[in-house]
Order: sequence, then C-alpha cells, then structure tokens
Amino acid sequence: MATLLAPKQFSPVEDAENIKRACLGFGTDERAIISILGHRNLFQRKLIRLAYEEIYHEDLIQQLKSELSGDFERAICHWTLDPADRDALLANMALKKTIPDFQVILEIACVSSPEELLATKRAYRFRYKHSLEEDVASYTEGNIRKLLVALTSTYKYDGYEVDGDLAHSEANILHEEIAGKDYNHEELIRILSTRSKSQLTATFNKYRNIHGTSITKGLLIDSTDDYLYALRTAIRCIRDPKKYFAKILRNAMKMEGTDEDALSRVIVTRAEKDLKEIKELFLKRNDMSLEEAVARDTSGDYKTFLLTLLGHQEN
Repeated sequence: MATLLAPKQFSPVEDAENIKRACLGFGTDERAIISILGHRNLFQRKLIRLAYEEIYHEDLIQQLKSELSGDFERAICHWTLDPADRDALLANMALKKTIPDFQVILEIACVSSPEELLATKRAYRFRYKHSLEEDVASYTEGNIRKLLVALTSTYKYDGYEVDGDLAHSEANILHEEIAGKDYNHEELIRILSTRSKSQLTATFNKYRNIHGTSITKGLLIDSTDDYLYALRTAIRCIRDPKKYFAKILRNAMKMEGTDEDALSRVIVTRAEKDLKEIKELFLKRNDMSLEEAVARDTSGDYKTFLLTLLGHQEN
C-alpha cells in the first residue's frame, strides 16, 4: 500500500499559482512547495505541471531545479516526473557513473511490470535518442552485460499461471549450474530473463524444497564477485521486492555517510505503490521505524520532504 497522503479535491491551477508564489522574492518557500507536491498523487502532479506550463509558459521541473538545490532538489524533481520518465533518468544516471550502478538497472528490469518496463524504455528512447539496451551494452561488460541486456530486452508474460513441472525442471537446471559454478551459462540467464515472476517464484520455491537451501545461498560462494552479486540482486528483486527495498533502505542509512541516492530512490519510487509494507518490514528488521531512521540521518527540507512521502504528519 501507498504511504502518500493526497487530497481527493484539489485545484491544479491554485497549486501551480501557489508554487510560483513560493518561488518569487528573495528566498524560496520550500515548505510551501513540499506541502503541495508532497501531498499530490501522480495524476494530480501531472495536472499541476500542465497548469503551470499553460499559465507561465515554463516547465515546472526546470523552475524547481532553478530554485532548489542538493538532495532535496533531486528528490522533489524526481517525484514530480512521470514514473517512466523518472526511471529512464535514474537508469541513465546509474549507467553514467564512474562505476556503473547496475543495481538500479536490475531494480527497473526486475521489479517493474512488463508494461512499466516497456514505458520506461520508450521514455528512455525519447529522452536520449537511443535505447536503454544499447546504453546498458555500452556501459557494462562481460557477464554482467549479458545479464542486464537480457533482462532489459525481454517482454515477459505477466499472469499468475504456473507450470509446476517446468518449475521442477528449471530448479534442477539452476542448481546444476550453480553447483558447477557455471554462472554465466546461457540457460541460467534465459530462465531469469524470460520466465514470468510467478513462474520464477515457483521455480525458486522448488529449488528450496528439492535442495534444502535458497537459490541465493548458492550464489554466496564469492561475495566479492560483482556478477554473482548481480544475480543475487535480480533474484531478490523478483522473489520479494518489498524485502529487497527494506534492505536497501537499511544499508543506505547504515553506512558511514548516508547514501542519499538510494534513500531517495526507494522512497520516491515506492511511495505510491508498496512503501507501507516496506516500512513494516524495515521496522521488523531494525530497532527503529523508517521515519525515525530518516529523521536521524537527514536534515532540513530534504528530511521534511522524505518524511512527507512516508506519510508523516507534523503536529
């Protein structure tokens, strides 16, 4: 369930005018911007952007970029974007890092529905004039390239039907390759990149039932191998994305110096989807709530905005 608290009734024209008012004068009224955009759902934010452009002949995102800064600016601009456009931007940013962040690509490819991934690929092509797959291939190499290109290239079946015999057969194929350390075998990548989430979940469950251990445990032989880490990440994203994102949040605030990119990415992309369940998992696995952890590790308008998306209401 979502954590976003949005009103049923609102005026996109009034919101656009109030945002413009908050940007006028010598100092920006960041709290006013948060109080509006931090409480508007996807449909409402789209209407605000349209109203803003119609009234002021300016793009709201560009206005926000010129008025705000730092982690707060990036988080609120990402929030205001259409989800497919946002994922396209996040993917490009991840690939263009000095060391490409393949984890972001795996999240987009493995957590998104087939239609969501297709929309992201269309948005990516529109933004950057070449395909996501093309850039994935250009910025990665070796076995990771094979895995990422396969995962971003396919359009999977999205239903709930499961073939039990196939799950049994492919669980054994995966076990043979993992036990034989043949991690880059084309069959392993084929299974992960073409089977539906429901089918893969059945296969992973069969793997545990037949072989007495989870499939990710078998991939922990070399914890420093980036390709094995990518395989584990893909499997975790497919098998239990809420649990995966709860762990990403914990790691983002566990390290010396908060990983604001990861923290913002999870909260911004999941606030209208399943962030409530992610919050519950975070609380179960840590000695504090996600709101308490965010309040401890962030500050200023950035903290206020993230807490707003988490559903926190100030007294």
